[in-house]
Amino acid sequence: MVLLILGLDQASKYWVLDILDLPTIRQVVLLPFFNLTMVWNRGVTFGLFASDGETGQLVLAGLACLAVIAFGFWLWRARSWWVSFSVGAIAGGAIGNVIDRLRFGAVVDFLHVHAWGWSWYVFNIADSAIVCGVTALIVESLFAKAEGAE
Repeated sequence: MVLLILGLDQASKYWVLDILDLPTIRQVVLLPFFNLTMVWNRGVTFGLFASDGETGQLVLAGLACLAVIAFGFWLWRARSWWVSFSVGAIAGGAIGNVIDRLRFGAVVDFLHVHAWGWSWYVFNIADSAIVCGVTALIVESLFAKAEGAE
């Protein structure tokens, strides 16, 4: 799962940056509720702790690398395919965003969902994998506790 997410993430970013050239055209409207919109995210989730300096980006990349190492240990010790799948998705997404920070000094975000005057943060495939992985872990932990309570 790690390699699948990492591959999809990096391929999509290559396409957006080098084939479509989204940094130049800035936005492509695909559907009434979905655009490709170029954003360089210099922070973490939702742009928190944004830093334009090289030191800040290296610190964020270093923290993400530590998280990936922790996820690697968790993946190694996982006892179910669901946990392995979820942790693998999170790790693959985290590695994809670390690569961006080291290459560009920011994370490449370009997926923009909006409707009825509401607009979500611009994100990428790595972010989606991280959110889905965390959600799956939460759901798994809730069901595991419910089964254990019987």
